[in-house]
Amino acid sequence: MIGIIGAMRVEVAALKEKMTDTVCERVGSVEYVSGRLYGKDIVVAECGIGKVFAAMCAQAMILRYRPDIVINTGVAGTLTHSLSIGDIAIADRLVQHDMDTSALGDPVGLVSGINKIYFEADGEAVSIVSDITRDMGVKSACGTVASGDCFINDREKKSRIVDTFGAMACEMEGAAIAQVCYVNNTPFAVIRAISDDASGEKQTEYTTFLQDAASKSIAILEQFIKKY
Repeated sequence: MIGIIGAMRVEVAALKEKMTDTVCERVGSVEYVSGRLYGKDIVVAECGIGKVFAAMCAQAMILRYRPDIVINTGVAGTLTHSLSIGDIAIADRLVQHDMDTSALGDPVGLVSGINKIYFEADGEAVSIVSDITRDMGVKSACGTVASGDCFINDREKKSRIVDTFGAMACEMEGAAIAQVCYVNNTPFAVIRAISDDASGEKQTEYTTFLQDAASKSIAILEQFIKKY
């Protein structure tokens, strides 16, 4: 069973349309669609925007469907010149850039209780996705993806995330899903297509390129389902 989570309808709708033998089930506010795709059992959910919705969705998915791996798909803002709009960010680890108990002497980003800053993605999944993007001729990079409950559109905020965590992309759900998967011993991966440059200088980028970026992320995810 492969679990797939996207924050918005545009990030998962095309995948749902291709599934067969579908069963819909609502848990809380989230609809989970399970079925078959490319000979594999999968379950897909649109979690909503932000870390809390993402964590709720991931926990319910793991408890109800027991996926062998959870994939978070969608879009992100780039934090590096090496990734441009339409390129793919493959997370090898994730961090919550807005987690901060440094006033108590902790490192910025530390999640208390489990005492982790970075959550490492499944190595096999990262390798498969990297091979897929290469075979498709899509530019990609592996590295740190930072998540937080704010849409980054300011150069000062962007620089802080890069300087503190060395992140290559930012979004609003991946690290929350990563934390839930970690505490449940469930492998995970995060695949994000770049939709904007996170600088605030080109305000139309996100809405203009959202659909194209999401479609590219879905195309890569389809290949992943075939190969995993």
